[in-house]
Amino acid sequence: MATLTYAPLFAREDRPPDSFWISLQYFNLYRIVVALLFLGSTYFAYEPINFGAHDLRLFRAVCVGYLVLGIALQFVVRSVQERFNLQLSAHALLDVITIPLLMYASGGMRSGLGVMLFISLTGVGLVAPLRLNFLYAALATIAVLLEEGYWVLALDLPAANFVPPALLSMGYFATAGATGWLAQRLAANERLARERGRALANQTRVNQLVIEDMQDGVLVLDRQGRVVEHNPQAMRLLGMDALRGRPLDQVLPGLEARWRAWRDDLARPPVAIDLEARDKEVRARLLDTGTEDRFTVVFVEDMTRSREQAQQLKLAALGRLTANIAHEIRNPLSAISHASELLAEERRDEHRGRLTRIIHDNTLRLERLVADVLQLSRRDRMAAERIPLSSWLPAFLEEFTANESVPVGRIAIEPAHGLWVEFDREHLRQVLWNLLRNAMRHARAGPGSVRIAVRAFGDQVELNVTDDGPGVPESVQGQLFEPFFTTDSKGTGLGLYLARELSAANRAQLEYVGGHTGAHFRIVCRGGAAA
Repeated sequence: MATLTYAPLFAREDRPPDSFWISLQYFNLYRIVVALLFLGSTYFAYEPINFGAHDLRLFRAVCVGYLVLGIALQFVVRSVQERFNLQLSAHALLDVITIPLLMYASGGMRSGLGVMLFISLTGVGLVAPLRLNFLYAALATIAVLLEEGYWVLALDLPAANFVPPALLSMGYFATAGATGWLAQRLAANERLARERGRALANQTRVNQLVIEDMQDGVLVLDRQGRVVEHNPQAMRLLGMDALRGRPLDQVLPGLEARWRAWRDDLARPPVAIDLEARDKEVRARLLDTGTEDRFTVVFVEDMTRSREQAQQLKLAALGRLTANIAHEIRNPLSAISHASELLAEERRDEHRGRLTRIIHDNTLRLERLVADVLQLSRRDRMAAERIPLSSWLPAFLEEFTANESVPVGRIAIEPAHGLWVEFDREHLRQVLWNLLRNAMRHARAGPGSVRIAVRAFGDQVELNVTDDGPGVPESVQGQLFEPFFTTDSKGTGLGLYLARELSAANRAQLEYVGGHTGAHFRIVCRGGAAA
């Protein structure tokens, strides 16, 4: 037969917080003060106060015992902070025994001392579990009823005198229940506050480490433009020992006027401003915190370091590109050399024609490769201008179809009324030429198999080039824009790579859009609709 097990009444699953022990100390100090007041009132109070009216000697003895035990419990609470519920129950039991004795010595219920148990039950109920609250209420009820029962049985008082203590006992239980429920809510809120406090402390520490280790300087400005916070990198970058409290014009000369103009803008979008500070070229990015104090966060970036890093990346990319070019040139050169040797030995005309074609084809391949590399080297030589697409696209399409021998109806253009893009004219021509050449190679031969669609979104314009061919397999989509990747034996593999680089030079983005029947390339560039 299974045995029933019960949780220990005075056990506690977790260690109570320090605030519980502090509350218990204050509650015990209240007990000591009450004992002193009651004892002193028997010597110095006026006649109407009936403390000890029935048995003054007993009242004074109980007050003395109450005082001594209160002082003893105070030492115990301070020195032995263990078994909280057991110590709390000892405090509550002391009140449950002492106050009914003081009631009896003062004449019973008419003394009014039964109300003192409400204070005791409320005090212990704030830190005790709910089950202990009801235990204390039950003990207080038994003690008050026993005290009144003595008066009724021993001194022949009427039984109706049980009504006041009965009502008082109901109040004890109501107080215990309400206080316990409030205490549970308070404990839950306190646990939540502690957990959030720990999470906030951890997050603050992590943020502090990240900000201190940032390569960019960080400044926090108040509404007057003075620095209130900064990270160590800001001091190193600006070459100043102390930044806190300094006005922005001393820290970054020339930025304060532009910062005030930006702050007065209601939208306050993030903005980047290039300027010189301490013989360095820096870029200051302004961000609004959105707080009531109107703090501004300024990220200070060393553009010299950024340019050095960009130059290193360019050199690394140039090294890889040079190695690939050498590899790509080696194959046609070998073919040309081999065909030349055979041509020197060959005496029949029909073989000479084939070898001559090999030399000619590989020479053209080298010429295209060199032309693409030269075009790539000239990507930084750009003159961006506003190009109206409604007039430029038809002229470009006419040139493309004439040079590539493409039927006019095979390429369809959706209307682009009033739309313009900011692009270098020759760069845009080269990018679209490469995209259309690839589309024509893989599209079907029907009319409208290749389409050019233009869409405007705010201050951006999309140029979409689509075809009805088989599309690009997912396995090779990640390699589309890599240099010298091609699926055409006669191609150089630089077309899409060159198109993306030219787009990036014009602050545009070329990307492949998957999930369509055919191939879909999209150019996102600066532009809009004509006013």
